[in-house]
Amino acid sequence: MPETLATTPGTAPPAARTLSLQTALNLALDELLAEDPKVLVLGEDVGTLGGVFRVTSGLAAAHGTQRVFDTPLAESGILGMSVGLAMAGFRPIPEVQFDGFAYPAMNQIITQLGRMNYRSRGTIPMPVTLRVPSFGGIRAPEHHGESLEAVFAHVPGLKVVSPADPQQGYTLLKAAVRMNDPVIFMEPKSRYWQKGPVVTEADAAGAVATGAAHDGGASPDAGTVTGARVARSGRHLTLVAWGAMVARCLQVAELAAEDGIDVEVVDLRWLKPIDAETLATSVAKTRRAVVVHEAPLTAGLGAEVAQLITERCFGTLKAPVERVTGFDVPYPSGDLEDEYIPNIDRILFGIQRVLEYKRG
Repeated sequence: MPETLATTPGTAPPAARTLSLQTALNLALDELLAEDPKVLVLGEDVGTLGGVFRVTSGLAAAHGTQRVFDTPLAESGILGMSVGLAMAGFRPIPEVQFDGFAYPAMNQIITQLGRMNYRSRGTIPMPVTLRVPSFGGIRAPEHHGESLEAVFAHVPGLKVVSPADPQQGYTLLKAAVRMNDPVIFMEPKSRYWQKGPVVTEADAAGAVATGAAHDGGASPDAGTVTGARVARSGRHLTLVAWGAMVARCLQVAELAAEDGIDVEVVDLRWLKPIDAETLATSVAKTRRAVVVHEAPLTAGLGAEVAQLITERCFGTLKAPVERVTGFDVPYPSGDLEDEYIPNIDRILFGIQRVLEYKRG
């Protein structure tokens, strides 16, 4: 994966601006369209309307309707068109309006998008970044809140990523679009309006060029796009999460600290490939781990994460890896979301079970 936002050693880090996740993604798309005429944005209502969540707002006016355009209401057609555009040398960024709407396009995602590079022995790359507003938390109807990361991650040839905050949204989206591999970009829709510090590439380049003093507001990991990141350092236990659950785990860590429990939070970010090295380094230090995700428990991505931790840290683990997840039922509509999505109490109970575990 390419690095972005790098700074020259010895220079002051750049100042950050405060943006919402929605605005940070919009800015990234705007800059990507400006830098490469082969970048295209397509999907239902992404043009004039600017997307259901307004992530593409203003892009059609700025870059033209030949590059930011609406499609028919047909997800299989959107992905099939994107595959063809990639074969013709373009770098398409399709969007499906909600995660549950990806189901009609699974044939194109699995049998075409994920396989074309392999099928052509590397002669036909697939630089397609599929933006998928994902997960729950907005009390939407059925099929408007899903957690499909395990489905996507199981498909050979696909990369899967989920940002947790505005800086991650900006940095990871630019990295994904610049890759020659197909990337499923899962945006936590409940976090679109979360605001946080964002260092843009222009900010970073300007700081390097001028050596301007740093105001202390920049995100500490603004320059990284590879692997997982440690969102909070701790000593007693590692919480592993991605997407919207990272913010919840950070809340849990603050509450646990009131009881003297020092929790480390690892934001997985790249759900495929998984950064096993960062996981192992964290758990080797804390010797305990809890994995949190919204998807159902059975065959969820947490099982893969737990196994990777167990394989690398078996000799140092003080307890089995715990999972706090959604339930083995279809993702519910909004009135039941609070019961389904892992809440603070359930995560704290998971931490308690791991801390109190005693070998028989």
